[in-house]
Amino acid sequence: MSALLEVKNITKIFPKVRANDGVNLTVEEGEIHAILGENGAGKSTLMNIIYGLYKPDSGELKLSGETLNLSGPHEAIEKGIGMVHQHFMLIPVLTVAENIVLGAEPGGIPYNKKKANELIREISKNYHLEIDPDAKVKDLSVGLQQRVEILKAFYRHAKLLILDEPTAMLTPQETEELFEIMRRLKEQGISIIFISHKLDEVKEISDKVTVMRRGKTVGTLNTKDTNEQELANLMVGREVVLRVEKSEYKPGDVVLSVKDLTVVDEQNIEKVKNVSFEIRSGEIFGLAGIDGNGQTELIEALMGLRQIKSGVIKYQNSNIERLPTRERYKLGISYIPQDRQQEGLIMKFSVADNLILKEYKDSRYSKNGVIQYKKVFENASKKVEEYDIRPTDYTLLAGNLSGGNQQKIILAREVGSNPKLLIAVQPTRGMDVGAIEYIHKKLLELRDGGSAILLVSLELEEIMSLSDRIGVIHNGVIMDVLDGKSATREKIGLLMAGSQIDAKEVEV
Repeated sequence: MSALLEVKNITKIFPKVRANDGVNLTVEEGEIHAILGENGAGKSTLMNIIYGLYKPDSGELKLSGETLNLSGPHEAIEKGIGMVHQHFMLIPVLTVAENIVLGAEPGGIPYNKKKANELIREISKNYHLEIDPDAKVKDLSVGLQQRVEILKAFYRHAKLLILDEPTAMLTPQETEELFEIMRRLKEQGISIIFISHKLDEVKEISDKVTVMRRGKTVGTLNTKDTNEQELANLMVGREVVLRVEKSEYKPGDVVLSVKDLTVVDEQNIEKVKNVSFEIRSGEIFGLAGIDGNGQTELIEALMGLRQIKSGVIKYQNSNIERLPTRERYKLGISYIPQDRQQEGLIMKFSVADNLILKEYKDSRYSKNGVIQYKKVFENASKKVEEYDIRPTDYTLLAGNLSGGNQQKIILAREVGSNPKLLIAVQPTRGMDVGAIEYIHKKLLELRDGGSAILLVSLELEEIMSLSDRIGVIHNGVIMDVLDGKSATREKIGLLMAGSQIDAKEVEV
């Protein structure tokens, strides 16, 4: 094989941040090359340089031996470089088809809608990523929006495809389908840069892996010659504990009680159907399920973000189904939403301001309606250090931080308030192994301190390793509640697919 992409001594400096510091990378033709690194290690900055979104301050890029001086993504696409971003580059009010063909419309403008829909149906069928071309993106789940991004890249026939955390919101089955696609593309000579925080995925799919730490490349290895522990240690620069260690399960009083809850969507279709469960203090209750089976509507109802059709929600023996969200926060409920940028942060606010979003009216931070920034900055300084938020400058806008560090802001705000009930949705989405280790430790500390935790995750391993009890949701119904110690991947998988009778026959 010969080199398709050569990255030589690339450096990129932002105000107060050296994002890339003499980075080197070589990607061969027909190779799947993984990039690993902690949040803020410079991976996304490097990919944005390769894709033409940023110009490097120094260094050189070569594609098939030709020196690149990209003026923007349009030129990168013309050269055969495609990218699926970690945070979606979609226009919510447009349809799936309009988003996919935007800038490359069949028949020009006005574009041939029928032809576009036919092309998209054909591509989506070939890659086992079926989706309705006429659906509005704003009406899609996060998982389906990720699917649109992937299809958008396939539509443009790139010879170098950059996948930035493409499996973050996919089910295990969808991830395996994506891997099959990647293998077929590799056989056709297409090169793929695969960014993932999931070490098992890197081991399974990549040929080589380059590790980045604090803006530098610290090593490139043949994937088959290394192991997950070595990669984790190289990423973080220390020994990382990959296995969750839990203390004995000692549940207390019921903190959250949900009885016969039914919730409908905007089309008045029932998405949550007579759901009942309880969560006790000192317990992590995991909710497992394939994305789009009522999890979003259930969580929004619990947080007062969506009205319920019927049923009862009790928090510490008091009915709260009619309380507004702010009042639920005041009672000691915290919430980590699945979409950190749209629901968890104000991107144009500073890190310090985002850390007090729930409490800006509190007497600690406000006096006669005026924010007391000395106290705000004291809080930010403490939280930035405790949660290892990078860069450490808390006056930076949240939108200038990497996705993983944006997530850390939310965790510092929600977990740091020591809630009586924490509703955590995808808390480690897009996080590196060091951050995941830290977040899991924090969740277990909350649990051991007597908090009740509802953990909603598409990561089955996360659900199984952290949860004391596991509820499995399918089509808006809790199929069963399993003991965390005895639940098996096979039984949970069957319940997730809606096969209740078969699941009960599986050995546990």
